[in-house]
Amino acid sequence: MNALKSADLEAGLTADPRDIERARAVLKTECEGLQALSDALDGSFSRAVQAVSAMKDTRHGRLIVAGIGKSGHIARKLAATLASTGTPSYFVHPGEASHGDLGMVTKDDMVLMLSNSGENAELSDLIHYTRRAGITLIAMTSNPESTLAKHSDIVLLVPKMPEACPNGLAPTTSTTMMLALGDALAVALVDRMGLTAEQFKMFHPGGKLGRKLVRVSEVMHPLESLPCVPPGTTMDKALLEMTEKNLGCLLITDDQNALLGIITDGDLKRHMAPDLLTRTVDALMTGGPKSIAPDALAAEAVNIMTRTPGRYLTSLVVLDADEKLAGLIRLQDCLSAGVA
Repeated sequence: MNALKSADLEAGLTADPRDIERARAVLKTECEGLQALSDALDGSFSRAVQAVSAMKDTRHGRLIVAGIGKSGHIARKLAATLASTGTPSYFVHPGEASHGDLGMVTKDDMVLMLSNSGENAELSDLIHYTRRAGITLIAMTSNPESTLAKHSDIVLLVPKMPEACPNGLAPTTSTTMMLALGDALAVALVDRMGLTAEQFKMFHPGGKLGRKLVRVSEVMHPLESLPCVPPGTTMDKALLEMTEKNLGCLLITDDQNALLGIITDGDLKRHMAPDLLTRTVDALMTGGPKSIAPDALAAEAVNIMTRTPGRYLTSLVVLDADEKLAGLIRLQDCLSAGVA
C-alpha cells in the first residue's frame, strides 16, 4: 500500500525550473556571504586563535560555546567540531546557564558566544558571569555596537549580508557564515597544535573516520604467524608450511628476516608440473614483492593491492624501517575491518 502511494506521488511530480532557480539564488547569496566573510577577516581572528591556544597550553581550560535559536544550533555543531579536533569544548545553553549551568563554566575556561544581533536577552546572565569572573569572552556577531560585542574581549565580526530567504528574515546566510567561521577557527587551531592523523583517530575510534585511519600494524599478521622458509627448501616441505599457516602465500627469508621472495597460490598454479614437489622455492619465488610500512594507513595498502597496474594483489608484505620482514597484510582482512 505504501509503495503504491509512493509511486502515485512520484508520478504526479514534475521538475519545476522555478524551484531550481530559487535554489541557485539561495546558494549564490550564501556564497557571496562567504566571500564577504573571507574578505573581512582581520587580526581579531588571529587573536582568537592565539587566545584559545594559550588557554589550552597554560590553564588546561575548555572553550565553552553558547548561542540561542539558530545560532545555538550552529554553536552546538561548532563545539562538537572543536572537541573532535583536539580543543576541549562543549555547548552551554544560555537559558539553562541562568538556571544553574553557569556552574559548568570555570575561571580556567573561555567562552565563545554566537549571536547575529548580539542583543538576545537570554545571553545577559552568561555575559555578566564572564565579566564578573574574569573569563575571556569571544563574540561572533554581525553587530559591532551590540551589547555582546561591547562587553567582549575579542569580536569576530560577521559581515551584514542579505539573508537568502525571500523575506530576508530566516537565518540562512548569517548562519552559513557563522558555521564557516567556526570551522575556520577549529582548523586554525588544528594547524597551530600540529594535530596528526594518529591523534585525530584517538577522537574518532568508531565509525567511518576511525576505519579510514587504521594503521597497517593494527591489521597485519605479525612475523611469528607467517609461513616462512629459507632458500633451498624443497616444495614438498614448503607446501606443508604454506598449508599450516594458511595465508595464501609463502615467504622466503634468510636467517636475518630479510625477505628474498614470495610464492603465492597463483604461482603454484602456474608452475604445476610432475616435478613440483622436488623443486626448490628459489625456482618458483618472485623477488622484490610489493611492500608497505607498518605505520602506513591500511587504506593505502588497499589502494596498492587493488590498483597495481596489470595485477590484482591479495596481500602485501610489511617491512620495517630496516627493510626486514615485519608482517603480512591481506586484502580480505582490510575489508573485514571496514577499510575500503
